[in-house]
Amino acid sequence: MLIDGIEGLTDQRGRVVVIGSGPVGLGLAVDLARRGIPVTVLESGEGAANPVVQQLSDAQLTDARRHDEMAVAVARRLGGTSNLWGARCLPFDPIDFTPRAFVDARWPIGHADLAPYWHRAVQSTASGADRFETGPLLGREADNSFTVDRLERWANVQAAQNVHAEAIRSLPALEVRTRCTVTEIKMASGRADGLTVAHSLSGETVDIAADTIVVAAGGIETTRLLLAARKVHPALFGGPDGPLGRHYMGHLIGEIADVTFASNDISRAFDFHVDEHGSYVRRRLVASDRTQIDNRLLNCAFWPVVAPVADPRHRSAILSMVYLALSIGPLGRMIVAEAIRRRHALDKPHRIAAHIRNLIVGAPSAAAFAAQFFWRRYFRPERLPGFFVQNAANRYGLFYHSEQAPHPDSRVFLTDRIDRLGLPKLEIDLRFSDQDVDSVVRTHDMLDQWLRKVGMGALHYRMPQEERGAAVMAQAAHGTHQVGLTRMAADRTRGVVDADLACFDVPNLFLATTAVLPTSGQANPTLTAVALALRLGDRLAERMTGKTEIRTPMDKVASL
Repeated sequence: MLIDGIEGLTDQRGRVVVIGSGPVGLGLAVDLARRGIPVTVLESGEGAANPVVQQLSDAQLTDARRHDEMAVAVARRLGGTSNLWGARCLPFDPIDFTPRAFVDARWPIGHADLAPYWHRAVQSTASGADRFETGPLLGREADNSFTVDRLERWANVQAAQNVHAEAIRSLPALEVRTRCTVTEIKMASGRADGLTVAHSLSGETVDIAADTIVVAAGGIETTRLLLAARKVHPALFGGPDGPLGRHYMGHLIGEIADVTFASNDISRAFDFHVDEHGSYVRRRLVASDRTQIDNRLLNCAFWPVVAPVADPRHRSAILSMVYLALSIGPLGRMIVAEAIRRRHALDKPHRIAAHIRNLIVGAPSAAAFAAQFFWRRYFRPERLPGFFVQNAANRYGLFYHSEQAPHPDSRVFLTDRIDRLGLPKLEIDLRFSDQDVDSVVRTHDMLDQWLRKVGMGALHYRMPQEERGAAVMAQAAHGTHQVGLTRMAADRTRGVVDADLACFDVPNLFLATTAVLPTSGQANPTLTAVALALRLGDRLAERMTGKTEIRTPMDKVASL
């Protein structure tokens, strides 16, 4: 049931209260409600984006070069940031859970602990099946220092509220409320015993009792609520010098090289395609675990991309058409995620004429491409996630997506400013380190050696060796993945939540967010956060029913 506003919102004891309706929070809520466990979801936003509500997430950026604008990083609306994301779905790798001497983080669980949940996580995100590997490209590569058999998947339905629309309409145990902003988590006797909820527009408030609370408001906003609670109770979450709000990570992303593949077949193998499970997939190039450990490399993935679309010297009518479309905000957001659009479509009006010339010369090919793209993206059950245009030279940009190492000084903290509803605003100080940059550069060098050795291709750097580190640092900026701020750990000195996502200091307060991940890996974090939330769902079901739940397909429950 979908309800607007705080009217009728009363005592929530005996229900699970989930704060946030993104893919993590809504996925957990639907999973619990299918078991008959009553759940209330409190969403700050409305069904559509509202700038008045979105401004509640405004924050100060210590270095605006390093962090995405909050309108890109946070979405206060039903479905959360799934309305903005690119919908990539892939799990963290086993090495991400493995203790590494050069990474200051320890997971309290192993990769195997999430194995039972990937199937349910891909169902919850409408991303096909839990198949994330494919075969080698050359039959069997002569050297296994790198692998090309890792797959990333894409959701066929982008927005979480659309994935779960039928459940929201029909599950009697599920209540989803919009325009309900939680401004305070109330504490008593070492437990969370209620919430203050404000109407997101009028500011009218109501205090409600609650005994099982899950904060799933995204990494930054979840951390903000906990920091506000610690302001009232200074010893919570390790105190001012504790781990809360620290170790903020995203990913290092960008391009410093092109890649030339040895054949058309290899280029084609890196294009998007629909697999036998009914969703788009694509290969990623990744260093093997042994290569990473032996060379103290952070986890990094690579994939080929088209030439920079903003530069009309590519003389491609298709790429110029893409650039012009990306330059128009509403149209560009129909093609790629907003964060990606902004990276490609900077305002360069002096180039418009050159792009138009390209488009006129190659109008027939551009028109055919546009028709096929929009058909495959909006009118097919499998949603085309992006575009990859092959060329006769088999030369492409090489995009990297690299793990960021945790560092306590990369952090968010409360300021003296407050928002319209009285919640303190944040300052965000996302920092990248020399270790991050060095790892990206060295992984490129090792990949180049491997591509040449196995006969798959070669890299072509865009700058001399002595300038590559600076080029990586110049591109280092993120903000959409929000990892590490409330990380999991074995004890409260190293983290905020335990292996079951319960806060060490507040045992009935749970966090379901990418912020609990202690490392950032090479993978986008949403699917892993959804899997952790579904694992939490099993714990909550056992806690509330007294039965151990074994879940296989999402709509079946076997009780022991």
